[in-house]
Amino acid sequence: MNVFVTGATGWIGSATVDELLKAGHKVVGLVRSDVSAASLEAKGAKVLRGDLDDLDSLRRGAAEAEAVVHLANKHDFANPAESDRAERAAVETLAEALVGTNRPFMVATGMSGLFQGRPVLETDPSPDVSPDSHRGGAENLALDYVGRGVRTIIIRFAPTVHGAGDWGFVNFLVSAARKHGVSGYIDDGSHAWSAVHRWDAAKLIRLGIEKAPAGSRLHAVAEETISTRAIAEAIGRALDIPVTTIAPEDAVAHFGFVGRFFKLSMNGSSERTRELLAWTPAGPTLIDDILAGAYKEAGQ
Repeated sequence: MNVFVTGATGWIGSATVDELLKAGHKVVGLVRSDVSAASLEAKGAKVLRGDLDDLDSLRRGAAEAEAVVHLANKHDFANPAESDRAERAAVETLAEALVGTNRPFMVATGMSGLFQGRPVLETDPSPDVSPDSHRGGAENLALDYVGRGVRTIIIRFAPTVHGAGDWGFVNFLVSAARKHGVSGYIDDGSHAWSAVHRWDAAKLIRLGIEKAPAGSRLHAVAEETISTRAIAEAIGRALDIPVTTIAPEDAVAHFGFVGRFFKLSMNGSSERTRELLAWTPAGPTLIDDILAGAYKEAGQ
């Protein structure tokens, strides 16, 4: 297939491009900079210039593709309303270009804020519908296009997609630990996170566009439940620093913006995903990656 990928040079996107090319697919990646363009072309992928606000480029990329993987997001935590607006507009533009084609359209999202008190299931619909909801209600918007001839596939990522070079949540936790000289968890550290290795996530994306039926919700989850205390303890061992509890009211001051998420349970099941696509995660665990030094450069 000729696959159009937004976020093609990002943390998950770059691994996805490698996975797709290795499997014999052709890739066109949306890029903004010369550096990003050069990195994609060096892999053998093609380049389409643009960004999430360039709706004409999004429309063109989708119209010329046999599959679309939408991984890009502004992730502007200082202005979430802008991120939500851009996400909804991008998803609508991409989906409209695919109406009536029955081509796969994979939309990435996360598990944060969906449910508390139990793992999120693939059968759980997102409660976010309106344009002013989380991510602009893009998950439900994309699924609305199933009835219009689009093979929409939702992929929900674990809160940490880990590996050497990860710049996501765990990177910020390690940076906070270096800054304060202690590795912290919130309250008793019983909040649960899920995790998946970057290369396992990339494989799931490929399997999804190849095989998943319209309307599928896939969960990129290799480890369903890791306590936030276990994550903090692994960071403490890796950095050889003490481990301590942080009061919830001090979470943002201690951890920065990631403190808003570290005090939440963000975990989900991938049982149905594994059965549907015969996906068997094989990468290192999150704790193994931390202890092996995958985050040794964070905060330095």
